[in-house]
Amino acid sequence: MATSSYSESSFRVLKGLEPVRERPGMYTRTDSPCHIVQEVIDNAADEALAGFAKAIHVVLHTDGSVTVSDDGRGIPVGLHPEEGVPVVILAFTRLHAGGKFDKKGGNSAYAFSGGLHGVGVAVTTALSTRVEVEVRRGGKIHQLTFSKGGEAISDIRVTGECARQTGTRVRVWPDPRYFDSPRIPLGELERLLRSKAVLLPGVKVYLDIEQANGERLSKTWSYPQGLAQYLGELAGSAESVAPLYTAEKFAPADDASFAEGEGASWVLGWFAEQVPSESYVNLIPTVAGGTHESGLRSGVFDAVKAFIEHHGLLPRGVKLQQDDVCARMAFVLSARILDPQFQGQVKEKLNSREAVKLVSGVVRDPLEIWLNNHVDAGKAIAELSIRQALARQKNAQKVEKRKQSGVAVLPGKLSDCESEDIAENELFLVEGDSAGGSAKLARNKETQAILPLRGKVQNSWEIDADRLYANAEIHDIAVALGVDAHAPNDSPDLGNLRYGKVVILSDADVDGSHIQTLLLTLFFRHFPVLIARGHVYVAQPPLYRVDTPAQGKNRPARRLYALDEGELTAIRDRLKKEGVAVEKIEIGRFKGLGEMNPEQLRETAMDPATRRVLPIRVRTDAMAATLKTFTMLMGKGEASSRREWMEAKGDTVEADV
Repeated sequence: MATSSYSESSFRVLKGLEPVRERPGMYTRTDSPCHIVQEVIDNAADEALAGFAKAIHVVLHTDGSVTVSDDGRGIPVGLHPEEGVPVVILAFTRLHAGGKFDKKGGNSAYAFSGGLHGVGVAVTTALSTRVEVEVRRGGKIHQLTFSKGGEAISDIRVTGECARQTGTRVRVWPDPRYFDSPRIPLGELERLLRSKAVLLPGVKVYLDIEQANGERLSKTWSYPQGLAQYLGELAGSAESVAPLYTAEKFAPADDASFAEGEGASWVLGWFAEQVPSESYVNLIPTVAGGTHESGLRSGVFDAVKAFIEHHGLLPRGVKLQQDDVCARMAFVLSARILDPQFQGQVKEKLNSREAVKLVSGVVRDPLEIWLNNHVDAGKAIAELSIRQALARQKNAQKVEKRKQSGVAVLPGKLSDCESEDIAENELFLVEGDSAGGSAKLARNKETQAILPLRGKVQNSWEIDADRLYANAEIHDIAVALGVDAHAPNDSPDLGNLRYGKVVILSDADVDGSHIQTLLLTLFFRHFPVLIARGHVYVAQPPLYRVDTPAQGKNRPARRLYALDEGELTAIRDRLKKEGVAVEKIEIGRFKGLGEMNPEQLRETAMDPATRRVLPIRVRTDAMAATLKTFTMLMGKGEASSRREWMEAKGDTVEADV
């Protein structure tokens, strides 16, 4: 049998934009080119946010290309003082380069922007067949072209004069090889452009769609009344319980905790029916929410709760929770954060832990003052919240009656939660007794339960259902959940399910990954409905802790966390750009969950506002492939298949060994 050699020549270094073309899914969404076009639009919006652009113009051409224009300052075309390359070329071809770093040093072009990592528009170049750039700056019109995914770059040509006009025009031809569909979803693009108009007072946003007959279909967005006008559109005919509340608050120069200008603007409304909400960070739409939304809900809950207590409105025996106040609340939130940390380059979710405290702090006091100045509106919101609490408690009582009829005795090592609300309750399956002890101290006793697991759970892929409970760990998991093992086509009774979320919490190393695999095998094989209905999650505890010293009164000492080596490098780079001395940065490596103190474990893996957890799903169109993969990995007679798979795929693993 022929064997592939492993030598010095086997080692390959990806240069320039090659990493993006090799693994586009790591840098952008690959369902459509919408995100790589959004990167260009975001750059134009950042010019408007900084106060230099008054119009953003997007054109969808019939050949599938897109043009984005703005009347901002224009990208600099001169040589970079250190790199010796024109800045406009660096922006479109160099990863981790841009005008959004050095915010502390005063050399940044933007105080607040959606970009942080400096990947941005370089991804657009990498995944396009052609990119044309026109810059109006210094009285001249400059043009250049990038082709072949950024490998071919034309010279910068001066093609005319523009007097005092400035701005940037970028035309992009997305490469259809990298996307499931080459077409940009028009609805998604319109929502993005409309949101820019909402969040940028005084800025007009235009969209032209070329038609086959040569005409153009044009749309324009402008919101003189800003967020309130937009939420009114989202609400439509929904009946409002109280008037809309609009406000904004930003940190002053002498703020002890946050940088000058950090804060938020928002509009809140309470409605009799569900109305969609939207959030943004530095104009970037965060469709998956994040820590700024957690901060908003926390601030709103504290303010409404204080109002209710001040006016003595809460009935005896009713305990108010955050969801009671926020269940019928709709909002549009626009947060400004100096160094936003997003989950992934697509920036759908904000991960910055400081955003919880920031947004909660700026929202709470102004809202409480507003409620006390508008008592009728405050009482209407309070009554709606109390009705939600009463309905929740009534539902919990029904669950309790069903539970009392059961005969199963809960495992002795289970530290159960106090709440009976299945939607809120979470069960953490924790690797090891030591980590289990830390998790018990770190948890929220109201809604979080802990079940420590000793050693590695048995591989259950080929265990018959009638022999499954012979394993003590699997037996305890099933009893704690209140659900019997079942087949994929069964319709199990989930009426006795005791937790809405099951979170696998294991070490950030190879052994921890093995335990994750064994538990996911158990759920996929014997409790598949829990996965299908979105009950199973995997926590992502960090591998590194980074402590930074205080930098003056506006930037206190911080503690950051990195999931892996790559994220650690990114944090180091960011801190260096912020002016933090490398020798003053302390980096600690967690050998396991047991090494974390309860505060660290709570912050990184358990607190819903700041943790990172991955929902487990199986795509319906990938069920056959998933079954095949599980059989190959977990089947007892599949050793040869596993070996072949490891020989073929082994070079793609990123293992901490």
